[in-house]
Amino acid sequence: MEQHPPNYGDGKSVPKMLYEFQNKNQPYDNEQIKADFNELYQLMNGMPLREMDQIIYPVCTLCRDHEKTGFIEGIKVGIRLATEPE
Repeated sequence: MEQHPPNYGDGKSVPKMLYEFQNKNQPYDNEQIKADFNELYQLMNGMPLREMDQIIYPVCTLCRDHEKTGFIEGIKVGIRLATEPE
């Protein structure tokens, strides 16, 4: 392992690598998310584009970070459950 460390891609651990792989291959733009963003855009109707961007960028970052955390914690829980005796 020291001589040939694993390549985790963009992640720094196996769970993060799995998240990156899943995120690239399973887009999360489902109908509910699209509807929620449409509602957000309607609420911002009439705002200058720069003001809209100041809201949208942090919202998207927040959503991505929570999705990633949930995915990684889900893997950890699954591993713990798989290793516990029945």
